[in-house]
Amino acid sequence: MDSRETFVVAAAQLPPVFLDRSATLEKACDLIAEAGKNDARLIVFPEAFFPAYPDWVWLLRGGDVGELNDLYAELIENAVAIPDDVTARLCQAARKAKINVVMGLNERNQEASNASLYNTLLYIDDTGEILGRHRKLIPTGGERTVWAQGDGSTLEVYDTSIGRLGGLICWENYMPLARAAMYAWGTQIYVAPTWDRGDMWVTSLQHIAKEGGMYVIGCCMSLHVDDIPDRLAFKQYYAEGTEWINTGHSCIVDPGGKIIAGPLVAQKGILYGEVNLKRIRASKRMFDVAGHYARPDVFKFAVNRDPNPMMELL
Repeated sequence: MDSRETFVVAAAQLPPVFLDRSATLEKACDLIAEAGKNDARLIVFPEAFFPAYPDWVWLLRGGDVGELNDLYAELIENAVAIPDDVTARLCQAARKAKINVVMGLNERNQEASNASLYNTLLYIDDTGEILGRHRKLIPTGGERTVWAQGDGSTLEVYDTSIGRLGGLICWENYMPLARAAMYAWGTQIYVAPTWDRGDMWVTSLQHIAKEGGMYVIGCCMSLHVDDIPDRLAFKQYYAEGTEWINTGHSCIVDPGGKIIAGPLVAQKGILYGEVNLKRIRASKRMFDVAGHYARPDVFKFAVNRDPNPMMELL
């Protein structure tokens, strides 16, 4: 087996230590080490793993101002800046385990007010270097009360030791033109950290894998009601008898759209699957969405990658 062509990847279907940045960091480093010991070359974490997905946006009313303000303040206090002490530790863990890492996090906008948040993917290579970040282009529904919008400057695909790595967050994966950018840049391993789950979501990932001719790693956070501290009042709004707030449904899909690992449902754990880069090349013979099947003479496509900073120094 050629280790450059065939290797193991992992999806961490686990919750953080809810709204606790320090404890979540320790957990993340342990998971990175575990995946490395199991010979994984890449580990993907769920959307907003640091320090929590703000599920209260789907429970509380807009008029619950005091509770919403308190939760937002706590989310800010436990969020991550890039770079900071958290990213330094994650880089150290990646380097020690010799593994590429894609981490979902709440990112503070340290380039401006330091008090707004982005839903961000952080990419770290297996030498412990930060490759870049992707900020979710548009939060969905109630998420817009927590997260700002990203811009095209963070749409990117990265050359790594395991191939071209890129991806989108949650319902960005339903944006055809965002996917088209990932295809056009030659993504081979496509990550889809998410809060979504269920059969429809898994079917969408299968379609994306087939459409793009690439491996897709869908990674969702499995969250049990006991993972939310009792001190947080919004917990009372879950229906009586609720056990799993999110059941996960993480999976790994091959370039033909076949599920090769998972879905992992109502469980916590690391999901592993094998990638063979030759299968990606082979999948392009009949259908290459960004190649011989693209028809640029009929369809024109452009991506605005200009940054839109809050402040420019003249």
